[in-house]
Amino acid sequence: MVKGQDIKRAGLIGYGIQRSLTPAMHMREGAAQGLDYHYDLIDLNELKLTPDALDSLVSEAEQRGFCGLNITYPCKQKIVPLLHEMSEDSRRLGAVNTVVLRDGKRIGHNTDWWGFAEGLRRQLPEADLACLVQIGAGGAGAATAYAILQLGAAALTIFDVDEARSFELAALMAGLFPDADVRAGRDLAGAMAKATGLVHATPTGMDKHPGLPLSADLLNPPLWVAEIVYFPLETALVQAARQRGCQVANGGGMAVFQAVGAFSLFTGLMPDASRMLAHFRQLTGQDESMLASPV
Repeated sequence: MVKGQDIKRAGLIGYGIQRSLTPAMHMREGAAQGLDYHYDLIDLNELKLTPDALDSLVSEAEQRGFCGLNITYPCKQKIVPLLHEMSEDSRRLGAVNTVVLRDGKRIGHNTDWWGFAEGLRRQLPEADLACLVQIGAGGAGAATAYAILQLGAAALTIFDVDEARSFELAALMAGLFPDADVRAGRDLAGAMAKATGLVHATPTGMDKHPGLPLSADLLNPPLWVAEIVYFPLETALVQAARQRGCQVANGGGMAVFQAVGAFSLFTGLMPDASRMLAHFRQLTGQDESMLASPV
C-alpha cells in the first residue's frame, strides 16, 4: 500500500491541452516508483480563462498541496513575474515550463531546452549544426534556440510572425553565446537556401493550429528538420519534410525529456528515462527506432 507521505500532486497549466500525454507519463512513472501520483490538467480553454488568471490558478494549486506545475503555451513567459526564485537557465531564457512549489515558494525551472537537446541528440545524432534556421521566438523558441546553441550551433537565424520578438530573442541568444552568429531574419527563403537544419518552435501543426509554418518547397535535403509539436506526432511539417527526403526529429523527444526533468524536480526521485520513452511509444503507437538512443 502506498504511504500517505508518498502522495504527490502536480498539474499542467495551458490552453487547449486536453490531449496532452504529460499526465499519463508522469503518473505511470510515479506508479513505477511506488508513488500515489495525481497529475491534473488545468486547461484555460476548458475553464474559459485567460492567462491573466495564472496567479490565482497557481495559488489554488498551492492550497491543494501540489508539489509542482508544468506551464505551457501561452504562459511560459507570463509565469515569470509570479515566481519567487528561478534556476539560472530559466533566468537566462526568460521562460519557465516547470514550477516547483515548496515551502511556500514558487521556483521556476526550464526543462524544455534540455528536453529538446536530448531528443535531437537521440533522433539525429549526426545533425549538421553549421547553419540553422528557427521559426518561432516565443517561450518554446527561447528553449530550442538555447538548446541548439548549447549543442554547438555555429550560426542561427530566427524568424517569427512578430518581427520584434525575433529580434529580441536573437539579441538575447547573441549575448549568451557570443561565439555564435545569431541574428533575426527577414528573408526566410534566402536563409533556408543556406541552412543545414530547421527548428520549428510554434504551435503550427497542432490540432487547433493546422498547417505548415513555411512552404514545403523550402525543405530540400541535406536539410534536417526538428519539430516541437507532438500531438499529432506526424505534423504536416514532419510529413512534408520526410516526403522531400529530409531527416526528421519529431516532437516526441522534447515531450518525453522535458517530462523526465520535471518529474525529477517535482518528486526528488530519478526517473527511468528508458521506461518513460517506452510508455510514450505505447501512447502514440510510435515505432521504437524513432526515439531510440544511438548509443
